[in-house]
This record gives sequence, C-alpha cells and structure tokens, in this order.
Amino acid sequence: MRIAVVGGGIGGLCLAHGLRKAGVDVAVYERDRSRTDRLQGYRVHINPDGAAALRECLPAANWERFERSAGSGGNGFGFLTEQLKPLLVLDPEEEKHYSASRITLRQVLLDGLDVQFGKRFERYEQNGAITLHFEDGTTAECDVLVGADGIRSRVRGQYLPHAGTEEVGVVAVAGKLFLDEHDWIPRSLVDRANSIVPTSRCGMFLAAHDGLGHTDDDGVLFDNVRPYLMWAYAANDLDVRNGLQAEVLRRIAGWSPDLRRIVEESHPDTVSQWRIRSSKPIERWESTNVTLLGDAIHAMTPMRGIGANVALKDAQLLARCIAEGGDAIARYEREMYDYGFAAVRDSLRAAKQFADGGPVARTIFKTVLRTANAVPALKRAMF
Repeated sequence: MRIAVVGGGIGGLCLAHGLRKAGVDVAVYERDRSRTDRLQGYRVHINPDGAAALRECLPAANWERFERSAGSGGNGFGFLTEQLKPLLVLDPEEEKHYSASRITLRQVLLDGLDVQFGKRFERYEQNGAITLHFEDGTTAECDVLVGADGIRSRVRGQYLPHAGTEEVGVVAVAGKLFLDEHDWIPRSLVDRANSIVPTSRCGMFLAAHDGLGHTDDDGVLFDNVRPYLMWAYAANDLDVRNGLQAEVLRRIAGWSPDLRRIVEESHPDTVSQWRIRSSKPIERWESTNVTLLGDAIHAMTPMRGIGANVALKDAQLLARCIAEGGDAIARYEREMYDYGFAAVRDSLRAAKQFADGGPVARTIFKTVLRTANAVPALKRAMF
C-alpha cells in the first residue's frame, strides 16, 4: 500500500515515521521549498499524550534528540486575579510535559524522512489509484491520501468542501518578554503557566519558556531561542487601530503594575495579532481512501493548548490502524471524529469563557476556584 501525506507539519511527519516503522510505503509532499523555510513561531506544549505518540512513532534516535532539545513544561498552573492574587494553584503533574521549539521539533521530525519539498498540492483524481497534481505540473500516485496540510487544507477543500473553519469572534494579541533582559518578573509568573481571570470580559495567559537552542549533527544552528515569557491577551471587541500594545495597555490600565510592565516592555517585533478560528461542526462522513488529520479536519482555538497534541494522537492512531490493515481508515475516522471534535468543542467553550464571560459568571467561577484551592480533595476531584 502506498500512502501519500500532503503536509510536512508536526502531525504529518509523525505519521510518516510511524508508517515507516511499520514497514509501510509512505511519501510526504510539503509546499515549503526547504527544511529551513519555516523558522518562526512560539514554542509548543507537548503533553503526556503527545509525548507518548512521538515516542511510539519516532525512531529511538529521533526521540532522544527531541528529549535533549525540549525544555521541561507542566510545572503547575495558576488562576490569578488581575492583581496577581491566587485563586487556584495546581501542583505539577507526575507525568512529564515538554516545552518544545516548533522549529527544533520540526527538524527532529524531518530527520530520516525523504520529504519532497516545493510540492504545493493542487488537486487529486481517483481512478482506482489516486493521482495527486501539484502546482509545478508534476503528479504522483498513491493508494491512500492523507491531508495533513493545516487549517487551510486543500485536500479537505476538495474532499469535504462543506467542512472548514469560522471565526469565533475572539481577537488575541500576543507577545514575548525576553527573560535574559528582565530580572524583575515575579517568580510565580515564571515558575508555572498562569491564566488571569479579571472581572471584565477578557483574559490573559502567560507562560515562560526556557532558552534551549539546537544544532544538527554538522553543527548547523536551527534554533537559538532565548528564554522568554509569552503573554496573550484576548477579548471579543479589541480595537487595534492605534497599535496592538497600546490597545492592550489601555484595556489593562487598572491591572497589576507587573502585568502592564510585561506588555509595555515587550519588543514590538514580538507582538502579533490573530483572529481566532475553530472548525465548523459537521456530521460523520462515509470513509474512503482519502482522510485527514490535525488542523486539516479539527482545527481548534489555542485556549486549551492541545491542538498539536491532538494532531500527534491522530498520527499515532492512523499509523496503528494502517499497520493492522482491514478497514483502517474507517476505524481511524470513527475514533478520531469523536475525540477530535470533542476537543474542538471544549476549546471553543474555553475561548468564549476566556474572552467573554460576564461579571456574574466570572464571580461564580472565581468562587469555585477559591473553594477548590482551599479543599485539596475537591481540587483533585475537579482538576
């Protein structure tokens, strides 16, 4: 069986490794021109589920390289007021979490794979086998096509044209404050991730990331990330015409001076804006020899920080199903549809609560958090 994976992101590359481990013929087609084209982005949180998928699919050497290059993560989580008073502090989990540079993780995933770069997918035809057409005029054939080409997936656009994403009405502004230049930041904002729960209809998330860099076996530096504190402010009515930082600072004028200083002293080049999108809910479709994984089918808001991990779970599951044979795609899609769109719904609900919950709902939420924080058994049961 010949498997074609369109898209060389985290999920598609993990799948390719898993299939190669199982002895399956797999080819990856990526629109980027080279392996160093995509040198940007924040670090990504890899939870225990995502780590288990990577460990199962990757060769031992790639997994060891991932562990060496990734920082630790998951050192607890805090819910704080806008004055940085604790509402609830969750202890670190026993299972290990990772903070991985997207750039370095992609290099680790590319190692050992013969990815065909510069292949921008255009369309496919089915005549028994599947023929892939690329914008450069070339074609390729396969027996199973996997669309792993992200939130604007062209494979999905042809296969499930009624699917796709839609804006959820939430606008986020995010930035980085480099920790090697600022030693005044409260330890509570560096030692764990934190969610700010103000009274107003908005929210802020902060997480520190270490500065592990990474070189390949020839000493080529792919990523030299300085340690930084990432912050993201989200609301459903941001007006950024006068500048991103200026709007956030206007909105948090009465908040903790430390939070205002974090936003104010972040370098403008690190500050960006995005309108958050989420996959449309769709009914189950009839399985064929074309399928999708990750953001191509169940794109979700970033408010739960699980998108990459769900894509890795897809890759792990699909590799297993194909290796087992039989109605592999149908088995994969039955399970993926349930957990994937459940994650979409959960993440969408979190985004709306984060950016839009009214004063009464927020007061109730804060009361619940304080109560849980005071009763260890209740905290464990809830979280």
